[in-house]
Amino acid sequence: MFKFTYNETTTDRARLGRIETPHGIVETPAFIFCATKAAMKSVTSEQMREANTQIILSNTYHLMLQPGADAVAYHGGLQKFTGWRGPMLTDSGGFQIFSLGHGSIANEIKGRQQSGRPKTLLRITEEGARFKSYIDGRTWMLTPEESINIQYKLGADMIVVLDECTPFHVEKSYTKDSMEMSHRWAKRCITKFDELNESKKQRLYGIIQGGVYEDLRAEACDFVNTHDFFGHAIGGSLGASKEQMYDVVNFTASKLDRARPIHLLGIGGIKDIFNGVRAGIDTFDCVHPTRLARHGGALVKPGSVEGHHKEHVTLSNQRFRLDNEPIEPDCGCSTCKNYSRGYLHHVLRANEMIAHTLISIHNIYFMNKLLSDIRESLADGTLDKTQERWVH
Repeated sequence: MFKFTYNETTTDRARLGRIETPHGIVETPAFIFCATKAAMKSVTSEQMREANTQIILSNTYHLMLQPGADAVAYHGGLQKFTGWRGPMLTDSGGFQIFSLGHGSIANEIKGRQQSGRPKTLLRITEEGARFKSYIDGRTWMLTPEESINIQYKLGADMIVVLDECTPFHVEKSYTKDSMEMSHRWAKRCITKFDELNESKKQRLYGIIQGGVYEDLRAEACDFVNTHDFFGHAIGGSLGASKEQMYDVVNFTASKLDRARPIHLLGIGGIKDIFNGVRAGIDTFDCVHPTRLARHGGALVKPGSVEGHHKEHVTLSNQRFRLDNEPIEPDCGCSTCKNYSRGYLHHVLRANEMIAHTLISIHNIYFMNKLLSDIRESLADGTLDKTQERWVH
């Protein structure tokens, strides 16, 4: 029921792949959209399919708190519960352990200061992570075994081992100790996964940690390469700048077993995707496209909006009030076929919920079209020209 195959290309380490799952096929490179709480914010599963989406992911941490894994299992698992009925991935909760205690990786890369929100992580030990629920203040313990048990009940096709995602600012010694603990956790995850997965309806991904340190990243790659994982996920701190992130991703991907799909966790900028594809990354995930839409931001290619030179436009800006053009004149999404920038400006300024839906649909279609164009260009050896059309 599961299979990964790929063809090499003439472009760096980039490849064209195919992940077969019980719920469908994912052509790679591909983008995985984040339905964090088993829902795409303001967009239905039908609208996701209409925008050519192949695969989505949901979050173990949030779903264990509400509605609970047993409730999702009662409704037949995430595919039936959400109405998606396509390939799905769940993360392990490890990223939330990081963000509860330290803030987000995106903030690190962008040089932002930590937010003032209260931290709910209480303690990380060999047993697991203890934290308070942001919903009701109840104390929880997430262990490797419980993470796998929850993901088994959620029923996604691909699931991920529990790890600690270390921040950039800690010492190398802490990063090393944390990585080694994550490897011990991963072994416990494998044991629990093998116990539960007799029906072979899921596959397990290992995570590569090690921060910005090449020797630790190499050690983590050796660990996942020599254990029985279906795929690999590059996680952890990727540095304090885009350049450092690219160096870490390129080095790490070069050390991984290419017989398995390689996922890059939490990265989804357009330039970042091109770099990842060249490094051999098969799938990406990020909340950026839909989060941006909720703030009125629409993704655009270079030249789509006259006088604009950024990756997105903010449609609430006054310049769009009398603009009759679609977000992108050559876009095939239902939003661009039916609505103008001026209308989107109006519904944003009027605080109408439809604004978030319409811009999200465009951004989702945009990302799927981006990855589709990348796949086509890899097949005919024109990735450089494609990158020029998409990157500002």
